Amino acid sequence: MKFSSLRVIKSLIAAGLVLASAQSFAQQVLRVSAIPDEAPTELQRKFKPLGEYLEKKLNMKVEFTPVTDYAASVEGLINNKLDMVWFGGFTFVQAKERSKGQVVPLVQRAEDEKFRSVFITTSKSINSLNDLKGKTLSFGSESSTSGHLMPRSFLLAANIDPDSDLKRIAFSGAHDATVAAVSGGKVDAGALNISVWEKLVAEKKVDPNVVRVFYTTPGYYDYNWTVRADMPAALKKKITDAFLALDAGTPEGKAILDLQRASKFIPTKAENYTAIEAAAKNAGLLKK
Repeated sequence: MKFSSLRVIKSLIAAGLVLASAQSFAQQVLRVSAIPDEAPTELQRKFKPLGEYLEKKLNMKVEFTPVTDYAASVEGLINNKLDMVWFGGFTFVQAKERSKGQVVPLVQRAEDEKFRSVFITTSKSINSLNDLKGKTLSFGSESSTSGHLMPRSFLLAANIDPDSDLKRIAFSGAHDATVAAVSGGKVDAGALNISVWEKLVAEKKVDPNVVRVFYTTPGYYDYNWTVRADMPAALKKKITDAFLALDAGTPEGKAILDLQRASKFIPTKAENYTAIEAAAKNAGLLKK
């Protein structure tokens, strides 16, 4: 009897702990951030309706916390200061390496299966990658996939070493800043994310007749929403389902997807970024 009673007490205690844990988790805030590849005000504007949508779908508070640089987004996630981050392909690879595989990409935009970078200039004498020799060029952030890693990778594939064949390279810190550097004459050319370029053109913030694209890269996997591997499976599924349910056919879905520059979100996996990892090692930006 005593043994049976003890077992019942243990079961009740265990159930209470599970319930307490569930209640605690139900009150938890989902802490979200994104790599600062655009101005902080733009990132906040893009996330606001998405955050409100996720709050309804997840039934929990969602907070967006801007970070100062790409490295901070990686460190924030792996050190449990953030729960979900919008990474570029390269920052995801960095987070995977830093955490020894303890991060999981959940979803990406359909566009991120074949993402591209563009090289832009105001100079009439630059019409190919080869014409960049002896010129000045601005990348975005050093940790940017579409603003540095992949443009550098395609330059190397064209037998152009940015560090020795160009007069000077600079890092603007963000895609829109790269456009400003080129249009302002600070550099001869720049490389950036095609999505930001198209947005700036559509918003008439840059004149494509003055600043023009002279090279567009082949496609590669890029951005994704990543969480830590220790996030409860039920919450991972809820987040994934919420993104997959976004429908451009509804007013709310269209508004959110338009801000995210996406037609829809699709599931993704770590294996999709092996080519990014290989490119980073080949470019000397990740230890082999």
